[in-house]
Amino acid sequence: MVERRRGADLEHAILEAAWLELVERGYAGLTMEAVAERSGTSRPVLARRWEGRAQLAIAAIRHQRGKHPLEVPDRGELRAELLEFLERLSARASGIAAAFTLLTSEYFSKAQSTPNDLRGALMQGEVQPLSAILKRAVERGEVDRKRLTAPVTSLLSDLFRHHAIMNFSPPPLALRKAWVDTIFLPLVRAQ
Repeated sequence: MVERRRGADLEHAILEAAWLELVERGYAGLTMEAVAERSGTSRPVLARRWEGRAQLAIAAIRHQRGKHPLEVPDRGELRAELLEFLERLSARASGIAAAFTLLTSEYFSKAQSTPNDLRGALMQGEVQPLSAILKRAVERGEVDRKRLTAPVTSLLSDLFRHHAIMNFSPPPLALRKAWVDTIFLPLVRAQ
C-alpha cells in the first residue's frame, strides 16, 4: 500500500512536477492534468491549492528560486561579492527562461499584466542581496554613495536579465567579469 503524502511533502512533489513540466513543455504545454499525474496526485488536489496553471507555474518557479539563495556573505571586497552574486544568479537562469514562457501566454495578455508584474510576483518577499552588497561597499569606502543612482544600482541585474532572456542561458564567466570590471566598478568606485 502506498502512503499518501500530505502537507509540505505533497506540495513539494507538486511543485517539482510543475517545474519539470514547465521546463520541458513551457507554459503553453503545462497542464494541471500532467502535473497531477507526474506528482502522483489528482487534479482536484491541485485545484484546491492554486486557482489555475499560471498561479501553479509562478509557485513552481518561486520554489526553484528558493533552492538558489542570492545572499552573498561579506567577502571584504566589492568585486568578489559582485562576481559571487552573479554566479548565484546564474544558478537561477533556467527560471528566467521558464518565466519568459509565461509572459508570452494568453493568461498575461488577458490579465493585462506586464513583465514587471510577473517579476513582482516571483520576487515577493525576497530580500535584495545586491543592495546589501553595495551598502557594505559604501561602509568600507569602496563605493561613493552619490554614484548609486537607480539606473546604476539595477545595471548588473538588468544586464543579467537581458542576457538570460535573449539566450535562455546564464552569461559566461568572462562576460560577467567584463560587466563588473569595465562597466559597473568604474561607475561606482570612490575617487
